Amino acid sequence: MAEPQRETSDLLAFRRFLAQGKPGPHAYVVLLGRKTFGTRALLKSVEEGFPFSAFEHLLRNTALPLAELTKLVQIRPRTLSRRKEQGRFEPDESDRLLRASRLFAQALELFEGDLDAARGWLAEAQPALGGAVPLAVARTEAGAREVEQLIGRLEHGVFS
Repeated sequence: MAEPQRETSDLLAFRRFLAQGKPGPHAYVVLLGRKTFGTRALLKSVEEGFPFSAFEHLLRNTALPLAELTKLVQIRPRTLSRRKEQGRFEPDESDRLLRASRLFAQALELFEGDLDAARGWLAEAQPALGGAVPLAVARTEAGAREVEQLIGRLEHGVFS
């Protein structure tokens, strides 16, 4: 069994959002270390490309192994090294980081902020996904939507 992870300030902020109300529809960006919750500003920062620190925040906040997170966001190790040197991601890569953050936040919300439970659920085969693992399914936009829809059904007590 995985060892419980240390709480990060981003995770604590996200849990506060769950308890006190979200600052907007994009509260999940806090898992990327971002503080911009408005749609227009968020879209602009995706178009400009997230700073490399967004990946580092997501890695810490999800407590996923590096190899698993790079698979989820479809960024090869060599590309990741180049982005670290450049300090910034391309817009399409930033969009995939944003998708991963949104998905992970929804899992956290499903499990009332419990990091280990959310990470465990995302890493285990789910019957409602035909026995597939959510993290593997969510590597594409269509797959991520399927996982998000499943989370929505579970939140509303619709068992699949």
